[in-house]
Amino acid sequence: MANPNLKENKFKRLLCLPFRSVVRVLFPVTYVKLQYKYITHHKLNLKNPVRYTEKLQYLRLYTYPNNPLVSQCASRDGVRQYVKDNGLEDILIPIYGIYDHFDDIDFSQLPNSFVMKCTHACAFNKIIKDKQLIDIKKLRKTFNKWLKTNYGNKTLEKHYSPIKPRIIIEQYIGEIEHLPVEYKIHVFNGVAKSMYVVTGRNENIRYNNYYIDWTNFDGSQFNGWKKSDKEITPPSNWNKMVEIAELLAKPFPFVRVDLYNINGKIYFGEMTFTPAKGTLILDDDKCDFEMGEWLDINK
Repeated sequence: MANPNLKENKFKRLLCLPFRSVVRVLFPVTYVKLQYKYITHHKLNLKNPVRYTEKLQYLRLYTYPNNPLVSQCASRDGVRQYVKDNGLEDILIPIYGIYDHFDDIDFSQLPNSFVMKCTHACAFNKIIKDKQLIDIKKLRKTFNKWLKTNYGNKTLEKHYSPIKPRIIIEQYIGEIEHLPVEYKIHVFNGVAKSMYVVTGRNENIRYNNYYIDWTNFDGSQFNGWKKSDKEITPPSNWNKMVEIAELLAKPFPFVRVDLYNINGKIYFGEMTFTPAKGTLILDDDKCDFEMGEWLDINK
């Protein structure tokens, strides 16, 4: 999605492209500083980070790559064991299998609708609503490319790098016509403080930002996303969803816990430790400082 808030100098970008990969490999901290400045137009302060987005960069570079539990929970398959270990197996979306290679998948044994995801990356997934319409050759090419990608090196979110690239196939939940509503809960030092609700994915996608008590938090809208005009009300078991998010997030300074709620049944989606790599352009810059106060990384 194009970001209308990103004021790019396309000529400058063109000049930098040939050197980007070299800088990313040899000087990762410099790369992150340049990336942060280029996208947010703020100078990144890693010695004394104050902004939420600055603290995410610190965690991205220095903390999360050294925490095996972060890598486990960033993994699509590893996090399932973590959820089980916390006594929440009942919120896991059922799966049909985990595969090392695309050609290991027997599509004849799968239902008509399902979701395919790579275990080692963000957004490497395909939603299959009707398997009769699958272009196997094209799908194989896509997943083989994804499986060969070191996502952690590519994005400098190094906590992804230890994850074994595999394909996990989940049950399709919700209605075939509409993807389910997503509840993305931000937990700071074990306390859920804010969240956003995603509706209309793959149709007319909208993002509504709230404090955890469902008070509007519009200023924290980021990267040019649009808010839905329709009123969104919390599920009847919202407090239970918050409890689940805080339980799963307890060991970490910050993590976003994604949940679904299908007719009152809570399902676990994923845990994201550095949303959008932390390079967020907030609608109201004050919110960057407000959320920064919520996140204590002194330890």
